[in-house]
Amino acid sequence: MDLDTVRTFVAVADAGQFQEAAAELAITQQAVSKRIAALERTLGVRLFTRTPRGAELTIDGQAFLSHARELLRVAERAVASVRTGHRPLRVDVIASRGAATGLMRGFHRAYPDTELDVVMLFEIETAIAAIRSGAIDASFRAVAAPGRPLPEDIACVRVLDEPLQLLTGPAHKLAGARSVTLAQLVGHRIWMPGIVPGTEWAAYYDDLVAEFGLTIEATGPNFGSDALLDTVADTPALATFMGGHTRLVWPDGHGLRRIPVTDPTPVYPHALLWHRDNPHPALTTLRAHLAATAPAHDTAGTWTPTWAIPH
Repeated sequence: MDLDTVRTFVAVADAGQFQEAAAELAITQQAVSKRIAALERTLGVRLFTRTPRGAELTIDGQAFLSHARELLRVAERAVASVRTGHRPLRVDVIASRGAATGLMRGFHRAYPDTELDVVMLFEIETAIAAIRSGAIDASFRAVAAPGRPLPEDIACVRVLDEPLQLLTGPAHKLAGARSVTLAQLVGHRIWMPGIVPGTEWAAYYDDLVAEFGLTIEATGPNFGSDALLDTVADTPALATFMGGHTRLVWPDGHGLRRIPVTDPTPVYPHALLWHRDNPHPALTTLRAHLAATAPAHDTAGTWTPTWAIPH
């Protein structure tokens, strides 16, 4: 059913005259008559009776009027649901405990009236496809990994350099250190079962190993962070890397240590990705907020892979 004809019908019913309805709709009286005639043909009934005073609803017209108003209300709600700025900003943060989630929590505290949908997508290809299709507005990623140039319609900006920390159990040889250098980690077993070949973080740790001669093991099933913490706490020979902004909770008895890594400090380069043509006003606000609150990048004494995008 043509909504223009329905809108015209309601206008005539409210005005009681074709001429006044035409003025309200900014169309000619002839166009109003044609629209009403088309609607009557669609419905198979007469909707108005012409009188010296104008146009009066027939019984069928009276029956149709409330439904016509509801049709227009539903149409308006449908349009409003996707109108720019009237739907929540949808952002991919990859994981619930990571640094990107912390960035979005900070944004929410600064702009509590901005509606947000937070999603978690694993693979960068999935995230980019979702950005290009409009399923999400933005994604936090480390780009551009070797051999994976971004499509030209995807924009990105580096928003956070997250320092790595060494996580050990209480019996590990380095557990009492206030900080450790990368050189001191050579020969120690660093266990990271969450590294998946082909991911951005796999490329990051491959470069870290190649640059500093570390031993990172990704063996065994990945049962999640809780199982990782249990194993590290109970195994003196194992340690793991953890982002300095990653939020973790473990039982009191674990006695885990988070130790800064130095000389240089490896930092993980988080970037925000979005479609260049995305008009959502909250996306502009998010980008401005991140630019205003992000600490400095590429500071002295830090290391990032050569493929990390510049700040």
